[in-house]
Amino acid sequence: MLVTMSAALLLGLLIWFLLRIRYLRWVEFLLCSVFGFLVATTAAAPVIRTALEGVSGFLGHLHF
Repeated sequence: MLVTMSAALLLGLLIWFLLRIRYLRWVEFLLCSVFGFLVATTAAAPVIRTALEGVSGFLGHLHF
């Protein structure tokens, strides 16, 4: 759950930044949002969540 919230926050900040620099228009923002909600209700959601948790676990084990 924490990983999902972090990913959602980071993606939200990225979308805000893209809107701010006018690289992403409101139409694309709405399409991305609708697509995200539709994907969240499909059978692909657990696979995407598992992949995000795997990536975050990998990044958590990296030491610089």
